[in-house]
Amino acid sequence: MQIFGDDIRFGVHSGPQHTSFDDYRDHWVRCEELGYDWVSAFDHFLPIHSDPTGPMFEGTTMLAAMAAHTSRVRCGMLVLGVTYRHPAVVANIAATIDHVSGGRLEMGMGAAWYELEHDQYGIPFPRIGVRMDMLDEACRIMRSLWTQETTTFEGRHYQLKDARMEPKPLQEHLPLVIGGSGERRTLRIVAEHGDIWNTFYGDVDEYSHKLDVLAGHCADVGRDPADVRKSLTFRAVLDEDEQEAHRRARELHGDPPPERLQKMLIVGTPEQCVERLGVYAELGVGDFLLGALAPIDPRTIELVATSVAPAVKAGVAA
Repeated sequence: MQIFGDDIRFGVHSGPQHTSFDDYRDHWVRCEELGYDWVSAFDHFLPIHSDPTGPMFEGTTMLAAMAAHTSRVRCGMLVLGVTYRHPAVVANIAATIDHVSGGRLEMGMGAAWYELEHDQYGIPFPRIGVRMDMLDEACRIMRSLWTQETTTFEGRHYQLKDARMEPKPLQEHLPLVIGGSGERRTLRIVAEHGDIWNTFYGDVDEYSHKLDVLAGHCADVGRDPADVRKSLTFRAVLDEDEQEAHRRARELHGDPPPERLQKMLIVGTPEQCVERLGVYAELGVGDFLLGALAPIDPRTIELVATSVAPAVKAGVAA
């Protein structure tokens, strides 16, 4: 079931780290004013890819607050780490946020990766295969609690007995986003449970290969791969003047930028960004999410909304 049709959506993905509540709220409100289709938070207890001793707001609480401060934009969580909370608790959190937002939630789940959080908080951090098993069970539990009157589940990691959850989400089918790119387990879980698959912008040939892998998993479970919406998170520093964009990129991210950023970072003019994202739109990507960690780059956020998004959408429509 393709729940959003073929329309291209643009969003901003930024976790509530190294910020104040007022600044983060204003950031969400501004993104909605600019016409973005989606804004999302993430689920961490320490800042990622930066000074881990800095401030970080709890993701689900902050998402509920942002849902209450906006009225139109889709409210995403990209993504909750499966190790942090029992999936029945997550299902209740999600249903509540869906009511707070008036039915605008898109809930993301992943296998968790930030080991430092687990070490500091005393949260078990099993090997990746175990975490994938947990993610698979969690998706089954959450969908059942969202849709069934009672849920009984006997898994290796979670057990429920005649469990009730009311109220149900406002949305008849609350979108479940699965984040990650592992070919054997993650993409299998996407095929079985995901309404949306999110991964990072990078090498286009590698992405095309993963689409083929996903299609194979979908065939195995009897699902049309077109029913899984494809979502891509990218980073960018844009300006009408290409040299100015490169200068700001050096100022924001260093010269060269960190290795983790190099593949997913687009630096240049809006037209150059349109050209690079357009290749992915032709491959079927439906959601383009601009990653925006503090310090926020308002110039790029504005240019993506006003110049990049309309051009990519028009190119697909043509």
